[in-house]
Amino acid sequence: MQKQTLIGPFSQVVTMANLPLKGTLKEDQLQVVPEGGILIKDTIIEAIGNFEELLEKYKTAEVIILKGKHVCLPGFIDAHTHICFGGTRANDYAMRNAGKTYLEIAKAGGGIWDTVTQTRKATQEELTKNTIKRANRHLKNGVTTIEVKSGYGLSVREELKMLYAIKEANETTVSDLISTCLAAHMLPKDYEGSEEEYLEEISTQLFPLLKEENLTNRIDAFIEESAFSKEQITPYFKRAKELGFDITVHADQFSTSGSQTALEHKAISADHLEASTEKEINLLAKSNVISMALPGASLGLGCGFTPARKILDAGGALAIASDHNPGSAPMGDLLTQASILGAFEKLTNAEVLAGITHRAAASLNLEDRGQLAKGFLADMSVFHTNNYNEILYNQGNLKPCMVWKNGTLVYDKHK
Repeated sequence: MQKQTLIGPFSQVVTMANLPLKGTLKEDQLQVVPEGGILIKDTIIEAIGNFEELLEKYKTAEVIILKGKHVCLPGFIDAHTHICFGGTRANDYAMRNAGKTYLEIAKAGGGIWDTVTQTRKATQEELTKNTIKRANRHLKNGVTTIEVKSGYGLSVREELKMLYAIKEANETTVSDLISTCLAAHMLPKDYEGSEEEYLEEISTQLFPLLKEENLTNRIDAFIEESAFSKEQITPYFKRAKELGFDITVHADQFSTSGSQTALEHKAISADHLEASTEKEINLLAKSNVISMALPGASLGLGCGFTPARKILDAGGALAIASDHNPGSAPMGDLLTQASILGAFEKLTNAEVLAGITHRAAASLNLEDRGQLAKGFLADMSVFHTNNYNEILYNQGNLKPCMVWKNGTLVYDKHK
């Protein structure tokens, strides 16, 4: 017989259920259950409702009584990170704040290539250990699903090392790690051929191995003047689609061509979009491509935010992720960044919370999480407050006091 557990009473259960994927969201669209309870059967949510009524109906369930005031939200989903890496880029940050340009920092030995060099020096075991450490930090901040990219290996062998490290970390971590191959991050400086030749090598030699070893089902690429052009990446993405990979794109961070690439290749998401204009915003809004705001990169680089308000007003789907990486987004605090984005872009709390739960799940093609509803995974972030608005109001200073993953209490601040 399957185990049933009833948890409550919560001052509020904010389910994030029955929300549209696209467009604006008002506060009154949120389903908020007062004095709520959540019934879990093994790893899955069985029922949500008034705690006393559930207590009366499910008399054989194990009951976990919560004392004090608590608000329950779905476990957060960080749908764009680079938490598998070696070394640090603290010197880059200091130089950037001192006025150095990206090119000047790169010439001084910094930039993405610096992290590639340090990641290549790291062993697979070291990368696994560091990824677990960062994922566990995310978990304490309520993040129960984390997308993790490769992209600091930039060769068949080194990309495999990173993706094996992510896979090993996922077998150890409580959070679910969703891997993505970003071998098309930049042309490696030690590669003797052209961009086209590099992409051909990766797509013909690495892609089949990713399928054989079940290392990822997602292919990403950086479309930018400093990385790969729309034309160069087209055969690469076509090969990925032929093999059954999902596509996602680093798009419109500094210039606008990546979002068009995402549209043409029917990508699941277009991420960054800080440089997107009305043209790109409207095209994305009319498509099924999810727009991904990465406020951590804006904070790390000191540049403008993704035009999140315009994307939503145009009818687009907006997810929000941390972009946690050693270079442009070292903070790695999803809730803090989402709160700040909301303040600068004038997003409703419903829009911000959807961006890190329901809509973030859709950006990873995950249909079993991001909501608190019957049949969904019992992934839950619980905050010590009686008003869910306090969570974003505190801009990341109010951390979860409890986190459940797959129906198991995996973090309790008081223990």
